[in-house]
Amino acid sequence: MEAFLLSTGIVALAEIGDKTQLLALLLAARFKKPLPIIAGIFVATVLNHFAAAWIGQIASAYITDNILRWVLGISFIVMALWMLIPDKLDDDMPLLDRVGVFGATVIAFFMAEMGDKTQIATVALSARFDALPAVVMGTTLGMMIANVPAVLLGEVAARKLPVATVHRIAACIFAVLGVVTLIGF
Repeated sequence: MEAFLLSTGIVALAEIGDKTQLLALLLAARFKKPLPIIAGIFVATVLNHFAAAWIGQIASAYITDNILRWVLGISFIVMALWMLIPDKLDDDMPLLDRVGVFGATVIAFFMAEMGDKTQIATVALSARFDALPAVVMGTTLGMMIANVPAVLLGEVAARKLPVATVHRIAACIFAVLGVVTLIGF
């Protein structure tokens, strides 16, 4: 349960103001069809985060506990620093207009998540907890918590959220996780 809850909270906070949340806003503004966009976000996230969690599981199986502790601790601290850098998104997506709303969302979200903060966090969380289903469910729920309101409320929500404050809070959580991991709690 700890892996699920921590994964949900970390990803929900990390996703605020992230490029994939900006993508959700862009898709909502362009297509004005929230249900296929939400379904596409869900499918893309499950696929992407399952692959990321699987990689985390493999990495943890082949790396000694001491090395894994240092890699994870440093990764969480790097994530904390990365959280302080705002994301930007280019809204040029002509190819995606040809595959429909659901297809455009799945493709765009899957690709946007490659190497993203939340994907890297999923790898690290899976390696740390050795609980692939809990991490994938948690990170997926975190993505949905952050992105469904963005789709439903559009740009109004984006203007109202204190993105910088949310990023600082998420950065603090990642930093604490990094330090706790490094000292071995």
